[in-house]
Amino acid sequence: MADFVERYDVPKQHFWLHGPRSGPPVEFDAQAGMWNVYGYPELQEVIGDPATFSSDTMRIVPKGMLPEEGFSLEGFITQIDPPEHGKLRKLVSSAFTRKVVADLEPRIAAITHELLDAAQERERFELVRDLAYPLPVIVIAELLGVPTTDRDLFKQWADGLFQRDAKVSLNQSAEERSASLEATMKPWREMSDYLAGHAAERRRQPRADLLTRLVEAEVDGEHLPDDQVVNFAIVLLLAGHITTTMLLGNTVLCLDAFPAQQDRVRANRDSVPAVIEESLRLLTPFAALGRATTREVELGGVTIPADQMVMCWIATANRDPRQYPNPGVFDPDRDPNPHLAFGRGIHFCIGAPLARLEGRVALNILLDRFDPLRTDPADPVEFIPTPTMSGVRRLPLL
Repeated sequence: MADFVERYDVPKQHFWLHGPRSGPPVEFDAQAGMWNVYGYPELQEVIGDPATFSSDTMRIVPKGMLPEEGFSLEGFITQIDPPEHGKLRKLVSSAFTRKVVADLEPRIAAITHELLDAAQERERFELVRDLAYPLPVIVIAELLGVPTTDRDLFKQWADGLFQRDAKVSLNQSAEERSASLEATMKPWREMSDYLAGHAAERRRQPRADLLTRLVEAEVDGEHLPDDQVVNFAIVLLLAGHITTTMLLGNTVLCLDAFPAQQDRVRANRDSVPAVIEESLRLLTPFAALGRATTREVELGGVTIPADQMVMCWIATANRDPRQYPNPGVFDPDRDPNPHLAFGRGIHFCIGAPLARLEGRVALNILLDRFDPLRTDPADPVEFIPTPTMSGVRRLPLL
């Protein structure tokens, strides 16, 4: 990957792209006050044992790193453990079945063509701005039932929450905690207020959309509280587009970096899904996720005490040579390719079928309309600076 890193000026904080690790698969980071899990089998063990490695990480976050009032993660499904997790997940699972997702293919293709037609009128084609961002946002906004014309707002909030270059740490100074909290809470509150307004409108006038389904849903015979509805909607809106945006940008970047593979997929479109899966492995969009131990546990030859933050580095696990020979090579012929980009187990990404469909449809259309797909050497690629995400925020094409 040395040529890749140099060619695209990959940020240093994306350490998993800068060569193989030489350290142990599990180690403690005293400076950050948390444990890091890097290995594939070790990470499988973590995400496969929610009783020991809880998703409720907020309970061990130091005081001062979370607001004291006006903030709740109730209904934020990525932070919930069983049995509540299963009950909430079931509320929207029917919206992402294979048939429901497959029926979206014509709409996804139409949106892709519309966006590319509009981009042709501009002087330059920038993949993220012109396609990779608006396509999944329009799709998830239509499913959720919020105006697609508000997508600039969604991007503003997503950027405010995710596009920061600060390392994840539990040992920040008081000043750092205050600054980080302020930067995060402004977009969070704006997005919460926006979705709360739409949820209130659905109570008055229900529609055939996901937001109405959340408002009308019952768990154990009771409707979801307002904050749960809003937080669930936030997850759907954010996760429903960010992963696909990075997936599309990363896949095009891989085909630019490995032109022989671009020639192969042009000649055999049946290989498009495999190209996307290998892109997810090589450039994993969400590179890390957090867990909190509920008891003392042995993992990777070390003992992790109870109530410890554990950072699960999916991106390094997807490059573990114990699982993947030549992990730095973009090889769509890997079979099987059991990457962890969408997670595993009870928290497996509920929108993965939709993301894969959007990627397949959009990539096929891009290959039809652009020959070749090539980045512009005079206008460099820009990576998202966030240390726990692998993706481009700007990708100009010739």
